[in-house]
Amino acid sequence: MDLFDGRNDWLAAPGVSLPVSALRFTFSRGGGPGGQNVNKLNTRATLSVPLEALAAAMPADAFERLKTKAGARLTADAIVISAADSRSQLANRRACLSRLRHLLIESLHRPRRRRATRPSRGVIERRLKAKKSQGQRKHERRSNRNPPSD
Repeated sequence: MDLFDGRNDWLAAPGVSLPVSALRFTFSRGGGPGGQNVNKLNTRATLSVPLEALAAAMPADAFERLKTKAGARLTADAIVISAADSRSQLANRRACLSRLRHLLIESLHRPRRRRATRPSRGVIERRLKAKKSQGQRKHERRSNRNPPSD
């Protein structure tokens, strides 16, 4: 059974559908759990997705956020994600796809703009009153402890 079951498009995130032909997997020997197994089998999965396919599949503002969030995974022409968490090649392929999906969902989220606000007059007055009472308390402690010497 293949990971995509013969479908032509993979629903990567809500509203983002990538052609399966754009997802390129390569496999190599990797670390992680497995003991001698990692020295014999190519279980590390590396997923490469061309930037053109991603740009065509998602809104322009989300694509720009994706490029900044991708960080070191971003190359000149693709986003490269690898996984060597499991002894199974299939599990590592799924881990790569899951990481790509998480990255796409994060980039689709449009952050809210922060509106500058000012503290209310009551808040300012309470803060100043608390500061004044704290200073008064310290002043009273000081004057009682060290009487002036003549």
